[in-house]
Amino acid sequence: MKKIIFVGCISLMAVLLGFSPEMGSKRGQAVNDVVKVYGPGGPLGPIKEVAEQFTKETGIKVEVTAGPEAKWIDQAKQDADIIYGGSEYMLTEFMHDHPEVLDEKKRTELYTRSAGILVRKGNPKNIQSLEDLTKKGVKIVDVNGAGQLGLWEDLAGRKGLIPGISRNIDISVKSSAEAIDLWKANSKLDAWITYESWHYRLADVTDLVQLPEEDKLYRGTPVSITSKSENKKKAKQFIDYLKTEESHLVFQKWGWK
Repeated sequence: MKKIIFVGCISLMAVLLGFSPEMGSKRGQAVNDVVKVYGPGGPLGPIKEVAEQFTKETGIKVEVTAGPEAKWIDQAKQDADIIYGGSEYMLTEFMHDHPEVLDEKKRTELYTRSAGILVRKGNPKNIQSLEDLTKKGVKIVDVNGAGQLGLWEDLAGRKGLIPGISRNIDISVKSSAEAIDLWKANSKLDAWITYESWHYRLADVTDLVQLPEEDKLYRGTPVSITSKSENKKKAKQFIDYLKTEESHLVFQKWGWK
């Protein structure tokens, strides 16, 4: 009788704490219920939209957290299933900095996006080309990182415009988030060489100057399943969905090729 009561108490405690033989973990953790995705802010628009479509079609919830790495890396080390990058070099740099997080063999490329020039609404400085960025009085904001490292230099170098554009860089920051804050706070900044895709996130405060195809540069959007993910099957299912033509159309809408 005592044994039966003891076993009953143990079973009751297991239920109250959220344990079950099938789960093998606390119900409150629900590690396999949500695919958790982390990455920079640039690709957030299309990835979040595709995630919502994926959830509607499969019932599998996807939670996307985006922004500067410093804001999410600690949490990502605990529960991330997928990490994406704003460029190939950006995800490679992440792997160098956090070798324990990603599995190189689980890395795949999604779609490319092109660089362009963001200008003020109405384009008051009449900027139509890279050459126009060298004109006296043009003030440029530069993002020296966040997938844009060396972007303006690669564009300008092919046309012999490095000295002129360098001279007109008014401020250089590390992240797109910082550049956006500056752009909104300082109306004297005239241009930002960045990805065309940022215009679709900032359509209310920018116009887009597209470069001729022969002048464009493209960078990738890589994604990888984490090494410690306890949700690899569903994570792979979401990545496979990201690579469908339906998802590609979403990325194109947001400025990807």
